Amino acid sequence: MRAPVESPTPLELLPMRRKHVREVLIIERLVYPRPWSAALFFSEISQRTSRYYLVGYSDHHLVGYGGLMCQQDEGHITTLAVHPETQHQHVGSRIMLALVAEARTRGMAALALEVRVANWPAQRLYSWFGFRPVGVRKNYYTETGEDALVMWVDDIQEDAYAKRLERIEGVVS
Repeated sequence: MRAPVESPTPLELLPMRRKHVREVLIIERLVYPRPWSAALFFSEISQRTSRYYLVGYSDHHLVGYGGLMCQQDEGHITTLAVHPETQHQHVGSRIMLALVAEARTRGMAALALEVRVANWPAQRLYSWFGFRPVGVRKNYYTETGEDALVMWVDDIQEDAYAKRLERIEGVVS
């Protein structure tokens, strides 16, 4: 699977904190029909032992964010969003690299996520990271009635997966 072709945006990744949520909500409202609330983000980022949330800044503007939930040896990508003006510039790929790195550091063996069945760009990104479709959740997105494709990647601690991540990093850095 090939990566997007535009050149990378300079990006600084930071742990998401309460002070970031207002800017996160701007992107959330731009990219999702039913955005998460500030209260939900506050709840998520307060659970530091089982959650890991990042924000990405470029030229002092928040351009993307992502989240990871860890339970036992499985991780779940809870959210990933990039401002529409900086999509296709490797922002999402670099946030995913950081989330996967954290999952590996925390000893996760596998990762899962849900993505809208019609969201082909996101599915291509996740496939690049080794995620494969394993099922469909009917009417998962209640606001639109859309189905979610469940995607999964196993063996993220293996050397072969580490090499995949190195190849991705070489393209997006």
